[in-house]
Amino acid sequence: MANTQGPQGNYDPAGSTQMFRAFVDEAPQGGQQQQASSGPRIGLIVGVVVAVAIVAAVAWLALK
Repeated sequence: MANTQGPQGNYDPAGSTQMFRAFVDEAPQGGQQQQASSGPRIGLIVGVVVAVAIVAAVAWLALK
């Protein structure tokens, strides 16, 4: 395990400061972020359409 030092020169045995800075320095890319968010959005739309269809079917059967 590498001995890393924090911003004030304090010993950081876990290296968490270095890992945190590497995480923060990774700027999200616009294209990659858009592709990742389109999947859950499609799932949400499909879920809402299915829920509306189920409610409509139950209402139709109840009023029949």
